[in-house]
Amino acid sequence: MLSQSVPQIINSVITMAATLVTMIILNPVLTVISILTAAVMLFVTSRFSRLSGKYYVRQQIDLGAVDGFIEEMLDGQKVVKVFCHEEEAMADFHKVNEKLRNSTDKANRYANLLMPVNANIGWISYALVAIVGAILGINGLAGVTIGTVITFVGLNKSFTNPITQVSQQLNFVVNAAAGAQRVFDLMDQEPEIDEGYVELVNAKEDENGQLTESDVRTNLWAWKHPHKAEGTVTYTKQEGGVVFDDVDFGYMDEKIVLHNISLYAKPGQKIAFVGATGAGKTTITNLINRFYDIADGKIRYDGININKIKKPDLRRSLGIVLQDTHLFTGTVMDNIRYGKLDATDEECIRAAKLANADGFIRRLPDGYDTMLTGDGANLSQGQRQLLAIARAAVADPPALILDEATSSIDTRTEKLVQAGMDALMKGRTTFVIAHRLSTVKNSDCIMVMEQGRIIERGTHDELIEKKGKYYQLYTGNFAAQG
Repeated sequence: MLSQSVPQIINSVITMAATLVTMIILNPVLTVISILTAAVMLFVTSRFSRLSGKYYVRQQIDLGAVDGFIEEMLDGQKVVKVFCHEEEAMADFHKVNEKLRNSTDKANRYANLLMPVNANIGWISYALVAIVGAILGINGLAGVTIGTVITFVGLNKSFTNPITQVSQQLNFVVNAAAGAQRVFDLMDQEPEIDEGYVELVNAKEDENGQLTESDVRTNLWAWKHPHKAEGTVTYTKQEGGVVFDDVDFGYMDEKIVLHNISLYAKPGQKIAFVGATGAGKTTITNLINRFYDIADGKIRYDGININKIKKPDLRRSLGIVLQDTHLFTGTVMDNIRYGKLDATDEECIRAAKLANADGFIRRLPDGYDTMLTGDGANLSQGQRQLLAIARAAVADPPALILDEATSSIDTRTEKLVQAGMDALMKGRTTFVIAHRLSTVKNSDCIMVMEQGRIIERGTHDELIEKKGKYYQLYTGNFAAQG
């Protein structure tokens, strides 16, 4: 549209304007005929463009549906084959593909009819000008001569041809606008707002216990508070204390999924969340990261309202290992180094050993230089999760969130990884989500969640003594294993 249609339209408009002025000067009566036929052409163009535009929009929607369907079927190819759904998948594809065929057929039908229709109206205009001009010239009316008629039919063609050309270009414009609408919808999305002003910085401590900012990594972190009114800056040591004060949250305003959540994680404590799927465990960790903002209550990090902390600094202070691991195209070393881009090879290897990933990495064809593609498709789910743990380890964050971090690891490897993670968690505030209750026994506090509420809290021994929900989960877990 930008490279062809717009220049063509500008050229056609200028040509029509110049030709119209010449025609009016030459003979106003014959000009009226040309203007009337041009008006008919513009009316036809607007009607056909509206019809084709409607179907071009539908074509883009149907094209998105077909592309999405194909991608979904290819990603889930194994599932399709396991359940022998090839014929059903093909039938579903024919349905969405037929919709695309129909919308494309109608869009192109109206678009391709427009130019021939306008071309014929242009020839009718040409013939009318010639006939009327000849009658006027023969009878000596309106100052028309044979020379005027010959000149005018040429001008008439120059006047109607650009409309025909513009009508052809309008199809490209309408098609482009229909396709661009989805891009514009994405561009119109509101960006994430960050009104925080407290930053996380490397710090060093002098003999008097005063904190100052450091340009190099010191493994001592501090929150930097700028005070604009006084023009001063104060530093608070980052320790990892997190407080939820009567927090409510809902993904939609009308449906609250977390109710009256209150918890106190002291610096260095290991806090575990257990409960049924959908109880709200992962949602709590997403609130700490400010992937979502709470509906009511307050969340404080080292005594600072997290709304006042810049989002990148807040997230930098938290190392996260998610249940669903994502690996990037690159070497194994690159994927581990993603946690800390300036990490040396030795630091990455040390982190891999801590996560018990070093053994399987060295057995890969090129060791740490093995290329990973397709989200690490050449690795098992458990190996990918070990790399994610190593990535968090090399980042050496002040606090940790482990969301089912060992869910894809066998029990023998889990014990080794658990020992490495315990070393990683030492001195750090850690939030652990786990369904294997054996992995959270040594937590300082266990929160039992049900339907968005904390129904029990305490240490493993305290909760076993209560013989409540945790007791049922724990004993049922081992009964199932036995």
